[in-house]
Amino acid sequence: MRRVWVYLLMMLAVAGIAGFFLWQPTGGNASDAAYRLASIDRGPITASVRATGTLSPVTTVLVGSQLSGQVVEILADYNTPVKQGQVVARLYSEQIKSRRDAAQADLAQARADRDTKSAQIDKAKSALARSEALADDLAAQRDRAQAQLAEAQRNFDRQAELVKRAAATQNALDQSETQLDIQKATLASADAQIASNHAEAAGLKADIALAEAGVKSAEAVILQRQAKLRDIEIDLARTDVRSPVDGVVVKRDIELGQTVAASLSAPTLFTIAQDLREIDIYANIDEADVGRLKARQSVSFTVNAYPNRTFGGTVRMVRLGAQTVQNVVTYTAVIGVTNPDQALLPGMTANLQIVTDEREDVLRIPNAALRFRPAGTSAPASVRGPASEAQGVARTAKRKSATMDAPDDGTDGRIYQPGPDNNPQAVAVRLGVTDGNYTEILRGDVQEGAAIIIGGARTGSTADPNGSERSPRPRPPRMF
Repeated sequence: MRRVWVYLLMMLAVAGIAGFFLWQPTGGNASDAAYRLASIDRGPITASVRATGTLSPVTTVLVGSQLSGQVVEILADYNTPVKQGQVVARLYSEQIKSRRDAAQADLAQARADRDTKSAQIDKAKSALARSEALADDLAAQRDRAQAQLAEAQRNFDRQAELVKRAAATQNALDQSETQLDIQKATLASADAQIASNHAEAAGLKADIALAEAGVKSAEAVILQRQAKLRDIEIDLARTDVRSPVDGVVVKRDIELGQTVAASLSAPTLFTIAQDLREIDIYANIDEADVGRLKARQSVSFTVNAYPNRTFGGTVRMVRLGAQTVQNVVTYTAVIGVTNPDQALLPGMTANLQIVTDEREDVLRIPNAALRFRPAGTSAPASVRGPASEAQGVARTAKRKSATMDAPDDGTDGRIYQPGPDNNPQAVAVRLGVTDGNYTEILRGDVQEGAAIIIGGARTGSTADPNGSERSPRPRPPRMF
């Protein structure tokens, strides 16, 4: 019995010792580190702006119809490559062809009327030429009548003198007087014929002027009917709907037999993308990031159709016009993309990363070090909240550089290192660009590999250099 009690006491002693070692507390003691630390290292930093955008063709042409009519033929469909001037659809044209034939007949009639009036001018000019020749003949006859009248007058005067001297008979005097009267009548007739000829010539000239005016009127009618014919021919040509550019049909809005009504605006029949080997992305950029975007910056993006493929592009421009939606101000950035295999299609959503700055092998610190402040201290004005602290630092630096013409593009910051007494010791640094995880140190009293404080210590937890905690090991309940 005594031996049994000895065995029981020995077993209790062994169990107590084992329980002491197995169930002792796992928490740290007073000598554990009071802060979580990280080291200053060197590495690349890529500052970027993330956004989403929509792919769109560089040039989109809406092909419409300027005429009203029925669609009788469709020669292009979705995804059909087309060339400039290629017929993509036709409208009913028989009625316009009838109008064209009537206009051609009217034009032919107008030309015939002009030719008739031109012939009348030629006839009148010929008659005027004959009248002018007759006028010359009548003038000669008048001159001869005047000469004969002068001779008859001299003969009469001589016979009258001879009768006074009784050297001639009265009969001879009467005959000479009769010849004088005849010559006077002949001269009067010649003058009358000349006057009649002049009147006839004036009438012919008036006829010629009238005929020439008629020819001009006929030519005006011809021009009018030519214009009408050209107008009808233009309408006839418009029944063939043609592509204005080289490209591919991305949308068709008509069906065979459909009636197109062109009233105040031309109806859209096709939508043609000019060249899908070059495509643009229209991205909405927040006003807080728009100042960091510049032309010719590189862009990488992905689309949902190809999640494992990354595409590249270049910023072409940032439009000055702002858009405000629910009090959120954004600007439109246009990114140019080459699409040689035409894998990118219009309308796709692109997830963009626009590289605004790149630094290689620079001194850098985790952003958690900028967020740390010892208990009882307040954050300086240059420090922002945890999510946007680094970006705010960079923007503050740009504003200071623009206003003060500072030689570097940075801003003042503060980090903490463990001091000799293990208390936080503030160190002033000059901060550069950030990628959201790390921030560049332009200058300061720090060296590569030096330890910096990134946060306060938490019992039973560990942290990575960026300050993210890992789950602690489960701790069993204490038994003593």
